Amino acid sequence: MKIFGKPGKDRLAIIGMVIIFFLMIVAVLAPYIAPYHPLELDMKERLLSPSLRHPMGTDSVGRDVLSRIIHGTRISLLIAVIVVITETVVGVLVGTAAGYLGRTVDEILMRLVDILMAFPGIILSMAIMGIMGTSLINLIISMTSVGWVRYARVFRGEILSVKQEMFIESARAVGCSRMRIVIRHILPNTISPIIVLATMNMGAVIISIAGLGFLGLGVQPPTPEWGIMLSEGKPFMESACHLMIFPGLMIMLTVMAFNFLGDGLRDILDVRMKEY
Repeated sequence: MKIFGKPGKDRLAIIGMVIIFFLMIVAVLAPYIAPYHPLELDMKERLLSPSLRHPMGTDSVGRDVLSRIIHGTRISLLIAVIVVITETVVGVLVGTAAGYLGRTVDEILMRLVDILMAFPGIILSMAIMGIMGTSLINLIISMTSVGWVRYARVFRGEILSVKQEMFIESARAVGCSRMRIVIRHILPNTISPIIVLATMNMGAVIISIAGLGFLGLGVQPPTPEWGIMLSEGKPFMESACHLMIFPGLMIMLTVMAFNFLGDGLRDILDVRMKEY
């Protein structure tokens, strides 16, 4: 049975959904399924290769890599979900104001969007983190501050294409307020692209979190986060390559899963895609 449309994408989307579901279970049950505490040190067992006792080996201070990977799943997914939800809310609010109010409001907001989109998001996040300092809250703020612009632009375009439809004109004619028109009539008919964008953006956010952690500007050690694990394993790339292989594989697997699911959701929710 085809769920997402094209057979190839159907399989990939289901694979992505299964992987994400598995990662969510791992994140929730991390304290119970991790074989060791992620911060437990044992200098006698430092830099051990993968074995039955330590399936992914140990790091430079004897911490179990598998346990840190498991707890890192919770950290990465939690931050990514918070960032994406915040970006979506801010972007939808700005896009609604720009698209529905139009004129001066639209011009001002879209010029702000253009300015922010002219710079790579990761560079702006690094600059904000450099000014505000490194903490979990500052990480979320820095990523949200530059990530909402994509949602605002997409949602504004959707509102511009919908607000001239007959059912919107009918709502105005019967005296519906602007707020009621937006909530009851515009949002339900324009939210599909935002759902797809948010799903696919999860992968980009996870990469950004790992990238900032790798550079020392994100979550700080000894927190078990995939980017930090890559950074800590870099000096041992030749002698203990497992310290970089396993966190890198987790980042790749998670990003691919969200991209696969996003493609599948686009086939379902975007009517225009079904024409091809």
